[in-house]
Amino acid sequence: MECYTSDSCDSDTRDQKTLDLSSQMLESLSLSSELKGIVDEKDCAENYEIILLYNNRIKALPDTLNRFSNLKILDVSNNRLTVLPDIFKHCQLTSLIAKHNQLTNESLPKSFFSNKSSLRELNLSGNQLNFFPEQVLDIASLRYLYLGGNNIVNIPKDIWKLNSLQILSLGGNQIIEVPESVGHLTGLQALVLSDNLIEQLPASIARLNQLRSLLIHKNRLKTLPTQIIKLRCLTELSLRDNPLVVRFVRDMTLQPPSLLELAGRTIKLHEIPIRAGEVPLTLMRYLGAAQCCVNPKCKGLYW
Repeated sequence: MECYTSDSCDSDTRDQKTLDLSSQMLESLSLSSELKGIVDEKDCAENYEIILLYNNRIKALPDTLNRFSNLKILDVSNNRLTVLPDIFKHCQLTSLIAKHNQLTNESLPKSFFSNKSSLRELNLSGNQLNFFPEQVLDIASLRYLYLGGNNIVNIPKDIWKLNSLQILSLGGNQIIEVPESVGHLTGLQALVLSDNLIEQLPASIARLNQLRSLLIHKNRLKTLPTQIIKLRCLTELSLRDNPLVVRFVRDMTLQPPSLLELAGRTIKLHEIPIRAGEVPLTLMRYLGAAQCCVNPKCKGLYW
């Protein structure tokens, strides 16, 4: 499961006119008929900025969509799409969500993403992509890119071209290597690489000084670059199910606290009043040596 998903996250849709045809079991032919009826009404198609077509049975998108010249957000998730045609030349899409379809790399024409300087969000998660779509690298305006749950084996060295990215989600693929050029994505706030075949991270990851979330669980990591401590904004780091963590847990020696320590902690933490003669002298001396953690958020004890 991906921790970062998209539902038009970069758009305030409250004031935008929406055409909602979601969850109506529409197929390609019936969708074409629905859209044609709207297009045939004078200037009606130009009013819509959002079209929701998710949860249907659509295999192909009709050319009629090209008539919605003010279209900004298109959600065609959870359909049966095998191709995304280049029918958006005359609209300024900001968000294209096409997750959970049957799209392959051949489904995306070379010119599909050309001149899409307005596109900020692209979600192609849960499809059948075998490698990172090269066309995507031409969309310098992208802020949110979701390609998780495919069969992608590579992150291109030219990933640096997407220098506006804030979220890059590539979990659930077959990626083996993370290129050094990832370090050029200095605006990145979330990087999802979980459930892949990654054995090491590049030292350049330390350049991601805006990174808040790094999810790299379920990989083959045996070490981490020491430079990772430079990520001052990092608040979430997921490492579980890596050889690095498995070995640490396996080799960890647990030493249960003594009765003396348990008694001392109980008295200190619960502020139980005691007087000389009420407890053994060894416990009194032990309590006198207790120190409180200087971190106000901790409030723990140590000796």
